Amino acid sequence: MLNSKIIGSGFSFPMQIDALGGTELSSDNENIRQNMMLILGTAPGERMCRPTFGCAIHDILFEPNTLVTAAKIEYEVKKSLLEFEPRISDLEVHAAPDDSEVSRMNVTISYTIRKTNTKANLVYPFYLRKEGEV
Repeated sequence: MLNSKIIGSGFSFPMQIDALGGTELSSDNENIRQNMMLILGTAPGERMCRPTFGCAIHDILFEPNTLVTAAKIEYEVKKSLLEFEPRISDLEVHAAPDDSEVSRMNVTISYTIRKTNTKANLVYPFYLRKEGEV
């Protein structure tokens, strides 16, 4: 529990009810991971009171699954995580088309949790829409 005082805690994402009927919380590294997923899954303009919150990868949704698109995704992911998740440092983002699924871009994120100097990583699958899909 010492880490939660250092790193922080908050509502779990997605919000859930715990075994006692209250709101489930997340803490430590899991809270940071969930917040990163929330940032990446939110398009800027989606939240009325925080219109700049989120990641602009959603603007890349109809791009072809190429290395150029991967570079755009890397830029947007790094920019948004540096802006909205101050508890991480040494952020490295690498995106690459998935060999087995033509519409998926695998985004590998490596980072260090500032307060504990703990290294962690996260793989975020980003699905590009194929032409003609709705």
